[in-house]
Amino acid sequence: MLSSILAASVFGLALLLFGMKIMEAALRQWAGSRLPAVLRRSTSTPLRGFAAGTVSSALLQSGTAVTVLTIGLVNSRLLPLASSFGIILGTNVGTCLTTELMSLRLHRYGFPIAAAAVCVWLLTALSGEMRALPRMPRRLSDALRYGSAALGGFGLLLVGFAVLQSIGPSLMENGAFSRLMAAAESRPVWGVLGGAALTALVHSSAAVIGMSMGLAGAGALSPATGVAIVLGANVGTCFTGLLASLGGGRGGRFVALAQIALNVSGALLFYPLRGELLASAAWLAPGDSAAQIAHAQTLFNVACSLLALPLAYALPRGGERWRRLLRRGGDRRQRPPAA
Repeated sequence: MLSSILAASVFGLALLLFGMKIMEAALRQWAGSRLPAVLRRSTSTPLRGFAAGTVSSALLQSGTAVTVLTIGLVNSRLLPLASSFGIILGTNVGTCLTTELMSLRLHRYGFPIAAAAVCVWLLTALSGEMRALPRMPRRLSDALRYGSAALGGFGLLLVGFAVLQSIGPSLMENGAFSRLMAAAESRPVWGVLGGAALTALVHSSAAVIGMSMGLAGAGALSPATGVAIVLGANVGTCFTGLLASLGGGRGGRFVALAQIALNVSGALLFYPLRGELLASAAWLAPGDSAAQIAHAQTLFNVACSLLALPLAYALPRGGERWRRLLRRGGDRRQRPPAA
């Protein structure tokens, strides 16, 4: 029993992750080459950077991808430090789109969506490489190809979500899992720490929150524990950006540390307000545990980003001090040693 539950859990989470990565890869290939230029042009003010970060994360279905890209742009001096903070705030909001889509109860259509995506992709192949059909215009062909790949990834994501929901009844009958959930209920900090650790491990907060939504929808996880996992997942998602910044300059590390400061501060602020956050989410989706977790994540990220956005307007002078520090650091590295 336990081995079958574990295998189904791993399989469902793997499908979630695989679907997300396919969506991210397809959308990045389609629009990613233009994204750096768009980010550079759209960050003249923190509010515009916030909007650019939100839209780009929603389009790419990955706030982590936009964060890593922002770190690279700052390291290459193509994006000012002060502008990067607005983008980071936006990525936390844009990444909520995935979980909100999962809350729409579309998982029953996972296989039909994936099948339709395969058919469209084959159509582009028949028109392109196979030359069995009249050739489509390049723009239309690219849009259909990458769009169908992203849609196929979304279908796989929904199938993984359905698999996770299917193991709910078995988990409820498992004594060890019941004791674990009881401990998380009595000590919500364990839910926060577990969400942070699992997100850092799989490099996807949306996958971890989606897994908790699947279990909550099946009755195996309480919405209150799901909210604690949401807080932890938003902290754990900083781990990928921190890793990406280690091989670059101080500017990239500043971006990664700014994200950590924002997400950790938000989690600390809302930890005592978990009940109010859940009540607001329950008001939006009464009787739907999975949707309540998705809405709690969205409310949390929107509130944290709006509270922190005014700070971005105080960063230009600080950003200039960082640039001077970076230049002095570069001068010291280039200066020959004294004889």
